Amino acid sequence: MQRRSVLKGMAATAMAGLAARRAAAQDTVKIGMCLALTGGFQTVGRQCLAGAKLYLARNGDEVAGRKIELVVKDDRGIGDVARRLVQEMIVNDRINIVGAGITPSALAITSLVTEAKIPGVVMISGTSIVVDRSPYLVRTGFTLGQSSGVLGSWAVKNGHKRVVTLASDWAPGVEAETAFKDSFVRGGGEIIESLRVPLSNPDFSPFLQKAHDLAPDTLFISFPGQQAGAFTKQFAERGLDRSGIRIIGPGDLTDDDELPNQGDVMIGVITAHHYSTAHPSAMNKDYVAAFKAANGFRPNFISVGGYDAMHLIYQALKKTSGDTGGDALIAAMKGMAWESPRGPMSIDPDTRDVIQNEYIRKVEKVNGELFNIEFATIENVKDPIRGMKKV
Repeated sequence: MQRRSVLKGMAATAMAGLAARRAAAQDTVKIGMCLALTGGFQTVGRQCLAGAKLYLARNGDEVAGRKIELVVKDDRGIGDVARRLVQEMIVNDRINIVGAGITPSALAITSLVTEAKIPGVVMISGTSIVVDRSPYLVRTGFTLGQSSGVLGSWAVKNGHKRVVTLASDWAPGVEAETAFKDSFVRGGGEIIESLRVPLSNPDFSPFLQKAHDLAPDTLFISFPGQQAGAFTKQFAERGLDRSGIRIIGPGDLTDDDELPNQGDVMIGVITAHHYSTAHPSAMNKDYVAAFKAANGFRPNFISVGGYDAMHLIYQALKKTSGDTGGDALIAAMKGMAWESPRGPMSIDPDTRDVIQNEYIRKVEKVNGELFNIEFATIENVKDPIRGMKKV
């Protein structure tokens, strides 16, 4: 009798423990972040994750009565790996929200979030088409079309007349080139020729030689910031810096994470983008100080994609009183507006894409360091690629 009583007590305790664990699981909102933390795009994943973790550290790990937990996986920037990992996170980890990484990975998971009706926040990918692939995606990062379209309009009004474009042969590079050409030509500029370079291990020599022979006044270039140092070095070695040819491009060309190591050859390069470490607002100065204290390196535009993704999720959960249903959260996110370290931003209620200011910047040396110094602002910029598709 005594043994049976003990066993019953043990069983009751076990059941109570199981119930408590289930309740705890239900009270936890799991955000699955699938990022490139190793491989060629590891600095991108590092910045995004650091931004998300900083928001968590500064705002607490509980919202609307529910605990927030990050489930982080390394997809190495490979689409097939991202799809497998996100599927595992949905089935095994029971994640409630997905944080999407670079373009190949983001595109690979669109069908998964649609089928599972799980909201996904595009934190990194700058390719316009990603958000269109699922009604359960919103974007807190950027599109390369935003910065490139703005730059095309600015360039033609500021003495840039004959341009050769040079872009990486992948979706973000093509979209950046398309947006630039559209606004530049509509403003009266001339595109002499458009050149495409391979994304992996590009040799810029033949393209620079062709550009030299075509004698443009400007090169518009779009490829990842980690390649910019090699490009500008070859640009200078071939004497193009003394030929009068100017370099302009979207802001990832002079990425704040890469810029300190790119050298003085970058001084004077003009770009357009939505964020700079040197953005002069009080909120950004506070953000930069906190970020550097937490990580030991300066934040870049990718970091604010992760930081603002967490803000969007927190505010949406408050609006839904903790309901993590995909339809409820996406509805709460549409039209949301707030002040970010980058400046004012919002989520377009019709497209679920980011609307934000774009800044024209020039690389300058300040106190011995290279920074993107903003000198003009274009407010409330939408993605132009989507508008071009409707024409």
